[in-house]
Amino acid sequence: MTGQVRTVDGRVAGRRGQATRQKLLDCLSEMLSSSPYRDVKVIDVARKAGTSPATFYQYFPDVEGAVLEIAEQMAAEGAGLTEVLTGRSWVGKAGWQAAQDLVDGFLDFWRRNEAILRVVDLGAAEGDKRFYKIRMKILNSVTNSLTDTVKELQAKGKVDKEVSAAAMSGSLVAMLAAVASHQKGFQTWGVKQAELKPNLALLVHLGITGRKPTK
Repeated sequence: MTGQVRTVDGRVAGRRGQATRQKLLDCLSEMLSSSPYRDVKVIDVARKAGTSPATFYQYFPDVEGAVLEIAEQMAAEGAGLTEVLTGRSWVGKAGWQAAQDLVDGFLDFWRRNEAILRVVDLGAAEGDKRFYKIRMKILNSVTNSLTDTVKELQAKGKVDKEVSAAAMSGSLVAMLAAVASHQKGFQTWGVKQAELKPNLALLVHLGITGRKPTK
């Protein structure tokens, strides 16, 4: 890591500088969990980190710049959701397990990164291309992997050729993202977390294979 992190003016940050920079990001992440994004100020982040606004500005141009840094780190982690799908079979019981694992991965990722994902969604909805690209980076990796899965099943004659692999996969991933971001809302409808996962996995399995799962 040393030599790769730079200050705003281009200087290479030393080990202590990197630690300070990371502490600022950690404090900002924590604040986003309890405060609206627009209410978070540089002076408050610096105070929480035990340093000064001047130090904050050594590493980030503003709060938004620091938020984007956190979002980029999260997006890199989100791209790892494809590992759940690597080398998986969608035939028989293995397909049902793959669907469940994908749903588990999505819901868990969104729960752990709820605060920053909320900011990313807000920025993307307002037309900020930087946040939009981060959101798509997370979703594209899973969409592309599922698209390949559907095409493979079509090649083997297990899925109707008329199905658009990209459209089906993109729709399923958009659904997963929407449901994952609305997990608390389901409780108001009387839906328990234990009920949400299997029903969501059923929709994913039906979408990818066109068949009811073998349990």
